[in-house]
Amino acid sequence: MSPVRRCSRTACGRPAVATLTYVYADSTAVLGPLATYAEPHCYDLCAEHSERLTAPRGWEVVRLADTSAPGRPSGDDLEALANAVREAARPQERAAEAGGSGARSADPMEVARRGHLRVLRSPEN
Repeated sequence: MSPVRRCSRTACGRPAVATLTYVYADSTAVLGPLATYAEPHCYDLCAEHSERLTAPRGWEVVRLADTSAPGRPSGDDLEALANAVREAARPQERAAEAGGSGARSADPMEVARRGHLRVLRSPEN
Protein backbone atom coordinates (compact mmCIF):
# COMPACT_ATOMS: atom_id res chain seq x y z
CA MET A 1 0.00 0.00 0.00
CA SER A 2 1.38 3.40 -0.99
CA PRO A 3 1.82 6.03 1.74
CA VAL A 4 0.67 8.72 -0.74
CA ARG A 5 -3.09 9.21 -0.76
CA ARG A 6 -4.64 9.18 -4.21
CA CYS A 7 -7.53 11.11 -5.74
CA SER A 8 -10.92 9.56 -4.90
CA ARG A 9 -12.29 10.13 -8.42
CA THR A 10 -12.72 6.98 -10.48
CA ALA A 11 -9.76 6.14 -12.77
CA CYS A 12 -7.66 9.01 -11.40
CA GLY A 13 -4.36 7.93 -9.89
CA ARG A 14 -2.86 11.35 -9.20
CA PRO A 15 -1.82 12.26 -5.64
CA ALA A 16 -4.45 14.01 -3.54
CA VAL A 17 -3.91 17.65 -2.54
CA ALA A 18 -7.32 18.60 -1.12
CA THR A 19 -10.15 17.09 0.92
CA LEU A 20 -13.83 17.51 0.09
CA THR A 21 -16.54 17.23 2.74
CA TYR A 22 -20.25 17.93 2.61
CA VAL A 23 -22.48 19.73 5.10
CA TYR A 24 -25.85 18.39 4.04
CA ALA A 25 -27.85 20.53 6.48
CA ASP A 26 -26.46 23.72 4.89
CA SER A 27 -26.27 22.40 1.31
CA THR A 28 -22.56 23.21 1.30
CA ALA A 29 -19.52 21.47 -0.12
CA VAL A 30 -16.30 22.38 1.70
CA LEU A 31 -12.99 21.98 -0.14
CA GLY A 32 -9.91 22.47 1.99
CA PRO A 33 -6.31 21.36 2.38
CA LEU A 34 -5.60 17.65 2.49
CA ALA A 35 -6.84 16.26 5.80
CA THR A 36 -4.36 14.67 8.16
CA TYR A 37 -6.21 11.36 8.18
CA ALA A 38 -8.31 9.67 5.53
CA GLU A 39 -11.92 9.68 6.72
CA PRO A 40 -14.66 7.52 5.23
CA HIS A 41 -17.04 10.49 4.79
CA CYS A 42 -14.45 12.70 3.04
CA TYR A 43 -13.11 12.62 -0.48
CA ASP A 44 -9.48 13.32 -1.37
CA LEU A 45 -9.02 15.13 -4.68
CA CYS A 46 -6.04 15.86 -6.91
CA ALA A 47 -5.20 19.41 -8.00
CA GLU A 48 -7.08 19.16 -11.30
CA HIS A 49 -10.27 17.74 -9.81
CA SER A 50 -10.24 20.19 -6.89
CA GLU A 51 -9.98 23.14 -9.32
CA ARG A 52 -12.82 21.84 -11.53
CA LEU A 53 -15.15 20.98 -8.62
CA THR A 54 -18.74 22.12 -9.00
CA ALA A 55 -21.68 21.56 -6.66
CA PRO A 56 -25.27 20.67 -7.47
CA ARG A 57 -27.71 23.47 -8.20
CA GLY A 58 -28.64 25.25 -4.96
CA TRP A 59 -25.47 24.17 -3.18
CA GLU A 60 -22.59 26.44 -2.23
CA VAL A 61 -18.89 25.55 -2.57
CA VAL A 62 -16.63 26.91 0.17
CA ARG A 63 -12.94 26.79 -0.72
CA LEU A 64 -10.63 27.07 2.26
CA ALA A 65 -7.15 28.45 1.61
CA ASP A 66 -4.20 26.21 2.39
CA THR A 67 -2.42 28.23 5.09
CA SER A 68 -0.23 25.31 6.16
CA ALA A 69 2.07 25.67 3.17
CA PRO A 70 4.97 27.91 4.08
CA GLY A 71 5.30 31.03 1.99
CA ARG A 72 8.54 32.57 0.92
CA PRO A 73 10.44 33.91 3.91
CA SER A 74 10.44 37.69 4.20
CA GLY A 75 13.39 39.81 5.25
CA ASP A 76 11.92 40.04 8.74
CA ASP A 77 11.70 36.24 9.00
CA LEU A 78 15.31 35.81 7.97
CA GLU A 79 16.47 38.54 10.36
CA ALA A 80 14.52 36.95 13.24
CA LEU A 81 16.09 33.58 12.45
CA ALA A 82 19.58 35.09 12.38
CA ASN A 83 18.96 36.84 15.73
CA ALA A 84 17.73 33.57 17.27
CA VAL A 85 20.86 31.76 16.10
CA ARG A 86 23.09 34.52 17.49
CA GLU A 87 21.24 34.43 20.83
CA ALA A 88 21.57 30.65 21.06
CA ALA A 89 25.33 30.89 20.45
CA ARG A 90 25.90 33.65 22.99
CA PRO A 91 25.88 31.56 26.27
CA GLN A 92 28.48 29.17 24.83
CA GLU A 93 30.81 32.10 24.11
CA ARG A 94 30.42 33.39 27.70
CA ALA A 95 31.18 29.93 29.09
CA ALA A 96 34.37 29.68 27.04
CA GLU A 97 35.53 33.14 28.19
CA ALA A 98 34.73 32.54 31.88
CA GLY A 99 36.40 29.13 32.03
CA GLY A 100 33.36 26.83 32.18
CA SER A 101 31.53 27.36 35.49
CA GLY A 102 31.25 31.14 35.05
CA ALA A 103 28.19 30.70 32.82
CA ARG A 104 26.05 29.99 35.86
CA SER A 105 27.09 33.22 37.56
CA ALA A 106 26.55 35.20 34.34
CA ASP A 107 22.95 33.99 34.09
CA PRO A 108 21.58 33.42 37.62
CA MET A 109 18.45 31.66 36.34
CA GLU A 110 20.30 28.99 34.32
CA VAL A 111 21.29 25.94 36.39
CA ALA A 112 22.39 23.48 33.70
CA ARG A 113 22.50 23.16 29.93
CA ARG A 114 22.34 20.18 27.56
CA GLY A 115 22.50 21.12 23.90
CA HIS A 116 19.76 23.64 23.21
CA LEU A 117 17.85 22.81 26.43
CA ARG A 118 18.39 24.76 29.64
CA VAL A 119 17.43 23.98 33.23
CA LEU A 120 16.30 27.14 34.98
CA ARG A 121 16.21 27.89 38.68
CA SER A 122 12.92 29.00 40.18
CA PRO A 123 12.86 32.81 40.80
CA GLU A 124 12.00 32.20 44.49
CA ASN A 125 15.27 30.30 45.16
